[in-house]
Amino acid sequence: MRSRLLAAVTLLALATGLSACASPDSGTGGATGDGPLVAFYGDSYTLGTGASDPANRWSTVVSEERGWREFNPSVNGLGFVNHRDRFGDGSGDLPSLIIAEQPDIVFVTMGLNDAFSFDDAADRIHEQITTDLHRLRDALPEARFIVVEPFWYTDERPQSIETIIGWVADAAQEIDADTIPGASHWIEGHPEWMAADGLHPNDEGYAAMARRMDAELDRLGL
Repeated sequence: MRSRLLAAVTLLALATGLSACASPDSGTGGATGDGPLVAFYGDSYTLGTGASDPANRWSTVVSEERGWREFNPSVNGLGFVNHRDRFGDGSGDLPSLIIAEQPDIVFVTMGLNDAFSFDDAADRIHEQITTDLHRLRDALPEARFIVVEPFWYTDERPQSIETIIGWVADAAQEIDADTIPGASHWIEGHPEWMAADGLHPNDEGYAAMARRMDAELDRLGL
């Protein structure tokens, strides 16, 4: 079991590393309604990698349903520590991009990729989670923050992702954010929801994620 998990981790790290230089500009567009501006700080699972079209990713589906204006500069392979230097030419730091937009709502959906660096960078990951969330809150005091439990992609789960989930929850509480627990299990047990790469959701998987997110946002009054 451990060997299969390590092999999967290696494949995902390679896949995200090879595509992490893609410009976030290719994924920022979304709903064009006159509702609140909503920013998404995330990795490939929020960028929509594996979907047949960005319109099918969960963030855009949810935004369109609610009339939100979506700003989604998420990046393949991104973590609180992982690939922080790979945002695309001239794009800058993702929290800076989000702050510059002055959104009304901010989603944080980060942490999956940091599990692959946990053994070498646990302390830095913990520190950066706190730093990022406080930085965003301090710069956007009027925004509503929605911190989503880090997504996960296999039924087998390393202890590192459980620890990171706890750190994200603690930091969310510190900034008085709304939280969405349980998201690491949303595609668990459904191999048919995975794209051909075996690493990311397909259109059906993103549709399932959108349904779960809808239910959680209804719970939060959004």
